[in-house]
Amino acid sequence: MLLAALVGGWAVGQPADNSSAAVGRMVDLQALIDQQIKTGTNRVIIPPGRYRVTPKNGSHLHFQALTNLEIIANGVEMICTEVRPAMVFDHCRDLHLCGLTVDYDPLPMTEGRIVALAPDKSWVEFQIIDGYPEDNLVERIEIYDPITKELRRDSYYGWGPFESIGRGRYRISKNAGYKYNPAVDTEQAGDILVTNHAHPKNVSEGHAVELSECIGVKLEAVTLYASPCFGFLENRCEGNSYLHCVIDRRLPANDPVRRGFPRMRSLNADAFHSIDATKGPEIIGCVAKFMGDDAVNIHGRYALITAGTNSILRVAAPDGMSIETGDPVEFLPFAGERPPDAVVQRIEPDSPITDAEKAFVKKLGITQHSKDNLLAGNVKFYQITLNRPVVLPMGSLIAAANRLGSGFVVKGCDFGYNRSRGILIKASRGTVADNIITHSWMAAILVSPEFWWFEAGSASDVFISGNKITGCRQPAIQIVASGGNGKPLASGAHRNLTVSSNVITESVWPNILVTSTSGLVIRDNQLTATALNFKNQGELKPISIEQCDGAKLQPTP
Repeated sequence: MLLAALVGGWAVGQPADNSSAAVGRMVDLQALIDQQIKTGTNRVIIPPGRYRVTPKNGSHLHFQALTNLEIIANGVEMICTEVRPAMVFDHCRDLHLCGLTVDYDPLPMTEGRIVALAPDKSWVEFQIIDGYPEDNLVERIEIYDPITKELRRDSYYGWGPFESIGRGRYRISKNAGYKYNPAVDTEQAGDILVTNHAHPKNVSEGHAVELSECIGVKLEAVTLYASPCFGFLENRCEGNSYLHCVIDRRLPANDPVRRGFPRMRSLNADAFHSIDATKGPEIIGCVAKFMGDDAVNIHGRYALITAGTNSILRVAAPDGMSIETGDPVEFLPFAGERPPDAVVQRIEPDSPITDAEKAFVKKLGITQHSKDNLLAGNVKFYQITLNRPVVLPMGSLIAAANRLGSGFVVKGCDFGYNRSRGILIKASRGTVADNIITHSWMAAILVSPEFWWFEAGSASDVFISGNKITGCRQPAIQIVASGGNGKPLASGAHRNLTVSSNVITESVWPNILVTSTSGLVIRDNQLTATALNFKNQGELKPISIEQCDGAKLQPTP
């Protein structure tokens, strides 16, 4: 009786008429689920329907310390009413969620049509399109061609604040150092401008689905049409699975709200993002398109080495210390060769940042947020004692080698139409196979530590095979490793990587770019020359390698 009372009287697939009925009735979905769990069942079934949900304690649904539970949500759609996480899984184990669709109303993004531009495109004016949020705009701008419904240009960083100049009309300017480049600044009147939207005002953004310290959670056939930031974010997890999940922009035919122009963006940032996993995720048969950043990012976290004597290192942790006593650790040198891994024997607090360290940090190529926190003294320093001496230049990085997401699988997925990378890997003992990646504006597959973001680490024993890549505007498959000085590291930063049987078309050359790798094998790939004049076209050649000792390459076509 409770279930019937909660969900009776409405169904999925109602006409888009902008009425409250079209976007579902308010339902306490958490109470519906919790009541079934309290009966002791290990199989919760949510009746089909469109549920409009108000968040409690910061998220629309929250699952805490649940074990051996199956939640069946076939034909169920949850409409999130605030720009906060849709679902949070905290310390759950062997939980299986199947079939849920997630959308937001109001949306965490908005759309406007560009109605005016400066002659040098230093500012644009846009009018919010009917059906989209008109206030609380947050800058994360992308610009789409209304005909192709794909990105018109790459991302510009440095927009100023939004200036309201009328009902639903705004002007926004590029920064004072902007210089017009006709090859890049291709936006024009009539284009569709998309940017983030906060509701309520100044709410801290979350992610659609967040998993924290979960083991063996399986999310299957989950569809996300929007997210304030990432689609699926996992932190310090082990062996989670994402099977046949879909991230895409919602088509007008099944959008519960009538809009003056179709949605151009799905999520505001990454589709699948894994941090500090002891065993990386399996992402199998999934779709991720038109999101505001990468399709996949699997990584750990670096700490900054500012000094070292024998086996003792002085370390700063800009994003929090993820290294623990007993951990094996790997290194990203500021320059030169990557030393062999070591083991942490002791971690102790250390004194705050020194003036000499501040002078060094000011010149360091890291995010402004991390730099500001270091210079302000907000970042804690530690003394790490290793099981053996290590010689590293100042500015090198260190990471827990057992929390990089190694053991991952990304297979049989369909990704693309995004401003950045398709699949970004910073882990080992993994497979990237049989994926389709279309029209990524950066690398389709990138294996690389990122000094700038403090995202770890280097890769070993990774197989990249059977992928089909089309229309990539940077070298499609990149395996690279740069130190803090921005130059490729010596061979051996990456180890034992194989790139085989991939098909790359309509993409810039080199199609495959590799640096800093020992034990590299490249074979049986189909690489197609193109005359497309994308940026970074460079010299026409299929494969480029640098600092790779003993590489085994297929014959050049």
